Amino acid sequence: MPPTAGTGLEPGFRGVICVSFGSTGDTAVPDTDGQSRFDLHFEAATADTLSELSSVFSSSRVGVRLVLAGPPTDIRAAAAVAADCGLVGEEVTLLPQETGPRFIYCPHCLSTTIDETADTEVKCQGCATTLAVTDHFSRRRGAYLGYSAHAEEAA
Repeated sequence: MPPTAGTGLEPGFRGVICVSFGSTGDTAVPDTDGQSRFDLHFEAATADTLSELSSVFSSSRVGVRLVLAGPPTDIRAAAAVAADCGLVGEEVTLLPQETGPRFIYCPHCLSTTIDETADTEVKCQGCATTLAVTDHFSRRRGAYLGYSAHAEEAA
């Protein structure tokens, strides 16, 4: 079978796809239990990177496992692409680095804010609402859910 364009991955690959992001190529996966392993490394989860990953994920078969390692923002963006391609949570392992920005989704204006501070509240870059950041992470959106932090206070 010819490889998927630009990846070297055969169509229908079933094994472990290890994707790492950041300045090092280490996917931090010590053992794949003898399954075939396909490694990819990217500096960041850019639009081009996510498009390439979509092609890889779409051509894989049921039973493939995906390991994503690197900054939380990058691996969660890649996890959202994987979910859009039909991979379910049980097939995806996230290995986040402890540092890095996070995405906060605002349900008020439907925009996503990049937060570098890890504070419990952030100002939405779309509508300037002060958002309380929850622990709820949407794989589909690749972001944490925010809500109006002071909605119940009297005006």
